[in-house]
Amino acid sequence: PLASQVKNKAPAEVQITAEQLLREAKERELELLPPPPQQKITDVEELNDYKLRKRKTFEDNIRKNRTVISNWIKYAQWEESLKEIQRARSIYERALDVDYRNVTLWLKYAEMEMKNRQVNHARNIWDRAITTLPRVNQFWYKYTYMEEMLGNVAGSRQVFERWMEWQPEEQAWHSYINFELRYKEVDRARTIYERYILFTLLVIVHPDVKNWIKYARFEEKHCYFAHARKVYERAVEFFGEEHMDEHLYVAFAKFEENQKEFERVRVIYKYALDRIPKQEAQNLFKNYTIFEKKFGDRRGIEDIIVSKRRFQYEEEVKANPHNYDAWFDYLRLVESDADAETVREVYERAIANVPPIQEKRHWKRYIYLWINYALYEELEAKASKRTRQVYQACIELIPHKKFTFAKIWLLYAQFEIRQKNLPLARRALGTSIGKCPKNKLFKGYIELELQLREFDRCRKLYEKFLEFAPENCTSWIKFAELETILGDIDRARAIYELAIGQPRLDMPEVLWKSYIDFEIEQEEYEKTRNLYRRLLQRTQHVKVWISFAQFELSAGREESLSRCRQIYEEANKAMRNCEEKEERVMLLESWKNFEEEFGTDSTKERIEKLMPEKIKKRRKLQAEDGSDAGWEEYYDYIFPEDTANQPNLKLLAMAKLWKKQQQESEAAEMDPDKDIDESQS
Repeated sequence: PLASQVKNKAPAEVQITAEQLLREAKERELELLPPPPQQKITDVEELNDYKLRKRKTFEDNIRKNRTVISNWIKYAQWEESLKEIQRARSIYERALDVDYRNVTLWLKYAEMEMKNRQVNHARNIWDRAITTLPRVNQFWYKYTYMEEMLGNVAGSRQVFERWMEWQPEEQAWHSYINFELRYKEVDRARTIYERYILFTLLVIVHPDVKNWIKYARFEEKHCYFAHARKVYERAVEFFGEEHMDEHLYVAFAKFEENQKEFERVRVIYKYALDRIPKQEAQNLFKNYTIFEKKFGDRRGIEDIIVSKRRFQYEEEVKANPHNYDAWFDYLRLVESDADAETVREVYERAIANVPPIQEKRHWKRYIYLWINYALYEELEAKASKRTRQVYQACIELIPHKKFTFAKIWLLYAQFEIRQKNLPLARRALGTSIGKCPKNKLFKGYIELELQLREFDRCRKLYEKFLEFAPENCTSWIKFAELETILGDIDRARAIYELAIGQPRLDMPEVLWKSYIDFEIEQEEYEKTRNLYRRLLQRTQHVKVWISFAQFELSAGREESLSRCRQIYEEANKAMRNCEEKEERVMLLESWKNFEEEFGTDSTKERIEKLMPEKIKKRRKLQAEDGSDAGWEEYYDYIFPEDTANQPNLKLLAMAKLWKKQQQESEAAEMDPDKDIDESQS
């Protein structure tokens, strides 16, 4: 026959997936079936028939899968519910033959016997259970509990003893101890503790501190304080310094605190803090601090605070050995509260952290460790020999070919002078100048020789200094001042001449001023004028002209005013072509002040005509990329003497006159009554 053809092949509007079909089938499985009808048993035959059917069902289930212990347990419990204890016992025995390692099976079996008051049967089952599975603690707990509930204390103790032979876990021992304590058997409990401690020593590789603490607290609770102290001491001795635990020492200290033995407490805390690593002693620190606050004096509280801070600094320097600020703080703390050997040890640890890079900026903080070390040895420890060794070791460590520290050399020399050892001080400074000459070293050496009044040595040092740094104007000035103080004017003048003849100077204006002041002090006015003229040949700075004019004014002679005015005239002519108009204005202001004080009316009028006019101008600004950045206003000066600016001045004057006329005409238009009143008047 022909297969029927599907006319409409379009998908259905409601799609049903395989997942949906499976889910619906599962949900329908869970639908509750109606309960079976209740059956009322009226006679013995019906009861026997019911028992037969149920037993057949249980046996069939067991036959299908013997390893499912739940079927056996349900079967036995059903027989138990019918008070068929013998049958239930038989089922449990059959089940044990199948799987004797099942803990639940043993527990259900023993519980059935106990519920039915079959004590001897229950004892027999527990004995079989603990013999077969001695490592199942639950059997032992229930067995001992049953014997204790029956009042059979001796039997329960005997079970505990059998259990202890298997060396169980910690909780089993404590259960045994608590059992003895419930019957006030303190001596027996102590014996058990001793056995357990011995067991931990012999069997457990890493014994726990808490067991010792529990043992000691047990003794303390029963007022055996000497025994408790002995337990703590044995624990400390047993763990030694390799496996120290802060919890043990905290518990020991609290025990002694309860006994009012405060000195013992302090000794225990200090002993532990000195030996336990700092990162593992946080709780110890905390309890020690609380103890000192409660029972200690001020010194004790300070000691514990110092210990805490020392621990913090140790952590910081351990994390970053090149953190020199942490070392400084640590050393300051140690110096305030430690003996000399401890301080030296910390200093040696600090200076051992040499900067890894030979650049001066990395050494600037490090070098102060050496300086502080040397100062401590000299001032606090009073050990001059060690101080000398510290300075020498530091000098040998510094890479002088790349950089040096003048401070170290000078401090070493000053130390030797304090020790009245002048040759060593000179040798150190001479070595420093030979190895690594610096301005500061020369200055320090010269100052030392000046204090010793060794002027010939000072001259030699200045000569070496100026050979090393001929551009240093301060050195030239100091050398000349030394010769002036010694009364050798010609040498001082020669030094100044050599100085101003140098091709390169760092502060030439200071040098020239010093030379001029020197000649003025010697009242050599002609030489001073020559100096000013020589200086003006090099620079036309306005301050030089003003200083020259003021010098002529202060010369105190009859022609001083005319000389001063003449210099102002020269300066004004020389600065006409100067681009810096502010300097020219400064010169004219100084000239004007001079004329106001010493000049006549004609000279005052003349200087007034020379004063410039201040005008506001605008100029175009450009950005860095060349684009327009707007306009800027600035002030400019127009000097009457400048002929090039005369037409501009006339134009500016005419513009101002026109603006004034415009303002007057506008005012007249605004107030015509005022014009009438003025005409009438």
